Amino acid sequence: MISTGRRRQARRVALALLGSALVVSAAVAGPVRRCGWFQNPTPGNAWLVDRDGEWVVGLQGGHQAEGDWPVFSQARWVRTNGHYGHGCACLTVRVDAAARTVLRIDAATARPLSACRRDPRLPRE
Repeated sequence: MISTGRRRQARRVALALLGSALVVSAAVAGPVRRCGWFQNPTPGNAWLVDRDGEWVVGLQGGHQAEGDWPVFSQARWVRTNGHYGHGCACLTVRVDAAARTVLRIDAATARPLSACRRDPRLPRE
């Protein structure tokens, strides 16, 4: 038979584990649709800047989100470093909200540059 003290301790441990699981699941959100500037200034480096801030998509030699990046036509891409640069896009993603990191891209669509240029919630190019 388990004593009352041990039962209380077991309940506390169970509640702590449940709380930890909820924090972890809350940190990984998605899928959510985020629209903004998709920036790819150099090989392997990319992020999405939307109305909520900057989301890391990939870092050269480090984190790389699973899934495909958006494909841009020449008319929807601003070159700033050879063929690297930025464009306007919507991504359906799963993110680690605490780390501001994109974990997986489920869908990615290039948009006209004018869509991001008109959006007052986005930073200027």
